[in-house]
Formats: sequence, structure tokens, C-alpha cells
Amino acid sequence: MANFALEVTRLGFRLLQTISPRLAGRAAFLLFCRTPSRGPKGKKAKAAHAAGAARLAGAESFVLRLAGGAKAHAYRLNGGPIGQRKRYLITHGWGSSAVYMANLVSVLAATGAEVVALDFPGHGRAGGRFLHMGLAVQAIAAAGERFGAFDAAIGHSFGGAALMVSAAGLIPDAAPITGERLVLIGAPSEMAWLFSDFGGMIGLRPTAQAALENEVHSVTGRRLEDFDVSETAGMIGRPVLVIHAEDDKEVSPAHARRYDAAGETVRLLWANGLGHRRIVGAAPVLGAIVAFLEGDADEETGKSIKKDAEIIPFFELPARRAAL
Repeated sequence: MANFALEVTRLGFRLLQTISPRLAGRAAFLLFCRTPSRGPKGKKAKAAHAAGAARLAGAESFVLRLAGGAKAHAYRLNGGPIGQRKRYLITHGWGSSAVYMANLVSVLAATGAEVVALDFPGHGRAGGRFLHMGLAVQAIAAAGERFGAFDAAIGHSFGGAALMVSAAGLIPDAAPITGERLVLIGAPSEMAWLFSDFGGMIGLRPTAQAALENEVHSVTGRRLEDFDVSETAGMIGRPVLVIHAEDDKEVSPAHARRYDAAGETVRLLWANGLGHRRIVGAAPVLGAIVAFLEGDADEETGKSIKKDAEIIPFFELPARRAAL
């Protein structure tokens, strides 16, 4: 938030929680779930968005309807009766969309796989300005119902956490994600820190903070602490590749270490120097993902990607890799 807007917000919550901590917690939750404007800001973001949108312009487009009237959007590449092929699901981070994952989408489609890339509610072409973890997991389940079982799923940031929450079966009435393998890129392992940081930012006192966190249970049927999925990575019985940068300023590398400690089925690949966002477009990262999905995990794990790793611009991807 801009400084002035933040000060006004803090003043509003200071007054509201004096009257009713419960109402303050409810209002805070609604604000917490409000998604950013979908329009890209800045020259680099606008260029990346335009290039990604061009890449996905030829993809099939689907609306996925969720409970309560919410909608998700899906792009599909290599759909239709092409014969036996892998099917992959890609999920994006908070404030992002499928177009920002176009490098990964294109590279995976170039392998001949059917690739489905989601726009969560409140993001991309899905419309709206509201999202919480329950809705994200519902969107993942809706994609499985619409397109069939996935062989693997790849998620960045919030999208990676949503995949783990889905795999853990935490959301009632939302079928868990299928697939033999999962890839988590810069993904958090639990959510309590986000709520704590958010409450501190807007000046919530303990009673209102507790009310904010109780809203999670009201909406999802689970307590906030239930969304700690670090150990789930080692319990689901599937290989999980965790890719993270130690210089990630948005999601601490401690989350990657927590996943890595979950068990032998989890493999950690450091992509230092690539931060939180550049990591999804780096050539070595894309190569490691393809190798892992093809079952060649041992070649890539136990290594680190060098700091000056090449970033593949959207417009320089080979034409054969677009597969649109």
C-alpha cells in the first residue's frame, strides 16, 4: 500500500477494532483477500505481459465455474485427440497470471505434452478481485474435473502452496490434485506468517488478529495452522522438486528448507540470484523442470543454478517450443 493509503487504513482499523474486534477481523480478511489490479505496471511488466499474452493467443480458452459464483480461467495447449501424451497443470503466484508463466508453458508444450495453465479467481482473465486458498484449491479441482487427471503439476509461489494444500486434501469437497510429480517454485510452506505480517501492517491488536485468523476457518473449514504443508511434501508418496532462490525477498528460503527436510522424496534445487520472479523464466530452471518431469531427477538435483543464469525472453523462445 502507498504510505497515505496505509495510514488511512490503519486509522480505520484502529477505530473499528475499538468498536468490534470481530468486525475488524472480518474486514481485515476481506482486505487480505482482495487481489491486485490485473493491469501490468511499469515498462518491463507491460512488455512481459504483452509477450506472454501473444504466446498464449492461440491457446484454447475455458471458463471454470466454482462454488459461490467465482470463476477461474484456463488456457490449454496441445489439447484434443493427439494420442497418448502427458498432461501438466501450471499455477501462478499472487498478483500474477498464466501469461507470466508463458516461458514454462511453451517449453512444456514443446515436449508434446498437453499443458493447462490456470488463472485463479481475481487474476488474469478470470475476473473479479477476490481470492483465498480455498478458492485456489477449488480451481485446481475444477481443472482436474474438466481436463482429466494430470501427470504432474507445477506451481509458482502462492500457486505452489495451493498445489500442496490440494495434494494434502485439506479443502472439503475439492478433489486433491493427481499426478506422479509436483514442482514448487519459490513456494511458501505455511501461511501463518502472511497473516501475522498483514495484521501488523494494518495495526491489528491481538483480539482483532485472532478474529482475522478465525475467518480462515469460517471460509475454508480449516484452521490457519492446518495450512502448514511442509511435511505433506514427504507424505504424499510422490517425488517433489523444490526450486528456490536464497535471495528471494518475498518468500524466505527457510520455506524451501522446510520442504527439503520433509523426506527423501523431496529434492531441493537452489536457483540463487534469480529472486522470486525471474526464477520462472530462467533457462536452467526450465531445463531442470523438464528433466524432473521426464523422470531424470538425479541429473539435476543436488546442484545449484549459477547466479548469471540465462533468462529466456518470451520473444526468443524457438518457434517449435511455442506449440500454440
